[in-house]
Amino acid sequence: MQFNKDTFILNRTGDDDSEGQDFFPLFSQQEEDEINKQPVPESLPILPIRNTVLFPGVVFPITVGRDKSIKLIKEANKGDKTIGVFAQTNPDTEEPGFEDLNKVGTLAYIVKMLRMPDGNTTVIIQGKRRIELVEAISTDPYLTAKVKPASSKEGKSDKELKAMISSIKDLALKNIDLSPNIPSEAGFAVRNIDSLSFMVNFIASNLNIPVSEKQNILNAPTLKERSNLVFEQLVKENQMLMLKDQIQSKVRVDIDKQQREYFLHQQMRAIQEELGQDSPDKEIMNLRELGKKKKWSKAVNEAFNKELDKLQRINPASPDYSVSLNYAQLILELPWNELTKDNFDLVKAQKVLDKDHFGLEKVKQRILEYLAVLKLKGDLKSPIICLYGPPGVGKTSLGKSIAKALGRKYIRVSLGGLHDESEIRGHRKTYIGAMPGRIIQNLKKVKSANPVFVLDEIDKVGNDFRGDPSSALLEVLDPEQNTTFHDNYLEIDYDLSKVMFIATANNIDNIQPALLDRMEIIEISGYTVEEKIQIAQKYLIPKQREMHGLKPGQFKLSDSVIEGLIEQYTRESGVRNLEKRIAALVRFNAMQVATDKTTDPNLSKEEVERILGAEKMEKEIYQDNDTAGVVTGLAWSPSGGSILFVESTLTKGKGKVTLTGQLGDVMKESATTAHTFLKANAEYLNIDYRIFDQWDIHMHFPAGSIPKDGPSAGITILTSLASLFTQRKVKSHMAMTGEITLRGRVLPVGGIKEKILAAKRAGIKDIIMCHENKKDVDDIPKDYLKGLTFHYVKNMLEVIDIALLNEKVLRPIDLIYREEKGHSQNI
Repeated sequence: MQFNKDTFILNRTGDDDSEGQDFFPLFSQQEEDEINKQPVPESLPILPIRNTVLFPGVVFPITVGRDKSIKLIKEANKGDKTIGVFAQTNPDTEEPGFEDLNKVGTLAYIVKMLRMPDGNTTVIIQGKRRIELVEAISTDPYLTAKVKPASSKEGKSDKELKAMISSIKDLALKNIDLSPNIPSEAGFAVRNIDSLSFMVNFIASNLNIPVSEKQNILNAPTLKERSNLVFEQLVKENQMLMLKDQIQSKVRVDIDKQQREYFLHQQMRAIQEELGQDSPDKEIMNLRELGKKKKWSKAVNEAFNKELDKLQRINPASPDYSVSLNYAQLILELPWNELTKDNFDLVKAQKVLDKDHFGLEKVKQRILEYLAVLKLKGDLKSPIICLYGPPGVGKTSLGKSIAKALGRKYIRVSLGGLHDESEIRGHRKTYIGAMPGRIIQNLKKVKSANPVFVLDEIDKVGNDFRGDPSSALLEVLDPEQNTTFHDNYLEIDYDLSKVMFIATANNIDNIQPALLDRMEIIEISGYTVEEKIQIAQKYLIPKQREMHGLKPGQFKLSDSVIEGLIEQYTRESGVRNLEKRIAALVRFNAMQVATDKTTDPNLSKEEVERILGAEKMEKEIYQDNDTAGVVTGLAWSPSGGSILFVESTLTKGKGKVTLTGQLGDVMKESATTAHTFLKANAEYLNIDYRIFDQWDIHMHFPAGSIPKDGPSAGITILTSLASLFTQRKVKSHMAMTGEITLRGRVLPVGGIKEKILAAKRAGIKDIIMCHENKKDVDDIPKDYLKGLTFHYVKNMLEVIDIALLNEKVLRPIDLIYREEKGHSQNI
């Protein structure tokens, strides 16, 4: 709303040349009724106005500039002072005619005419009632036209109309309070209007809306319609004013808060100086002094000082100040070219590795060779080591032993379940809560640029919509790239070439090929029973005794008892579960000692069973049988090797093949391949081809709750089917492993050491495998191979000839009769 004081303030003129008079713009209802009863002249001089609309009852001054308008005002002022005031349809028209005016206007009375000091004429007019143009009479010296009262359908004031006008009044008062530009007298004027129609006209005249919309209000034939239009405009204006007030309040609060924080900060700075503490300026100066002592490159030095210069320009109360300060402190705290002195004493390294780990001779030898190369070459351009093997064999602790042998700092980061690339590369520091990646964070923590950095469980890195951490690791583990490792938070290239990275994994098949190519793979296989006994005696038992506060003479286990623990209570390649069982026994003895009970420190097998409960696991042993179709295979899993039985049987049917035992797709495909190969080579095995169409095959793999998959059971499945169809039993104490093709070739498989250990534990004496796996057997210490005979084959027919006995076991289901020319042939 836009109020002019002249529209509602009592005016008194002191001009001697004109009659002094007081006027009030506030129509009373009685005055309005009297005006409406008076007749409207048939013709009137018409005063065109632009940029505004005159409403009945409203008084406001108009500056007259056109010659015709000045003549009109002068003559009318000398006469009855009554004129017609109509708004132009186009305010840009300089000489408006009859057609250029709105058809509805206002009968007006000239209250006063004033000659202004600048020569212009100002006339104060007051609207009386609504009128309409009928036709033009003359245009010279000014426009004169016939008029008539505007069509009106006014009825009695009903409750709804009164309520509407009351709402208009209340809303207008609210808008006056919200607007700082409206004088306080406006509210007084609105409160003292008692005429309903004048209330609407007065507020409509002062609305801050275009002339066309004001004209629409004037055109409305009824007071109710005019009230609705005014109310709509007031609501819009009220919403706009409230929004402005909210914005201004928010800005005012923000400014007040900043000022308050500024003054508080100034006071805090003065208090800090009194207490002898560092002010922000002094803190920046201290950071700059510390930066001068760092051994960093020119580029890093420039970036650091640039950040400090930026920090000096930031208000300490601003949130950006802490972000910039944290960034500068990170640059300062990172170990730029700060190296620990390496100890390349290979004899000492050998002793450390032997002290911390039993066995693993090949692994230790490879690590010592690696250290020797480092000693001679002086850099780490060789591939990064990746130790892979089953859980509990000491992969992670090997990395710790290497750090101990070298005299370097040790870092371990677990990558298991990592999905976010920013965990490696960091977040950009523009984000709230941004931080560097784990690589930079851990280097900052150990304060060394050449630690031993163990990336644990690298095979369990995942990826999703947040990025692929494996791809981010490519830069970390590539010696050609990691000299300029880029962290998104640090934004400065950092040299990782001095860091010795050691990755660990359980299954290298899950590692991205490009990442695997950058690492030197060292396999750590499982332990034999004999090795586990030695590990328990030399490492696990002393460790648990010390952890539980027992002396060496207060707890002992014999080799036979430890062997029983291994075979009956654990089934693993490593020694993690074995250590848990030993810990349980140590706790029992500790309780006996703590309660002063007499106990024998040497626990017997019976006491172990009483403490740990009944045997948890059945020992995997070879099960001899007299049934054709049953074959023993060798399997591998992340927890080590095991034996696997394949059972096959025939039932009368139509050649359907059924597989059970929770098998994976690869294993099912091996069964299909074996079945097809057997059908193709039925003549060689002296099998009637019709047996495949007249009998159903059911193959079962026991331990149905355990998922099974992989191609290494191929020759086992084929041998089982060949034994079934020929009814020739498999040789006693024989096991096998190998992949097959449709042509009958036998392909090499992995996990040979674990499988051989499982076969030895189960009492197997003969093992069939691919001839290409001979090199894997040659790498295994001879002690592991005692009592085992290996048969190396190239194709499946060799497997069948070696594995199956020549004698048949005839049963009714094995007999197929072929009727041909009156006689039967028995197969």
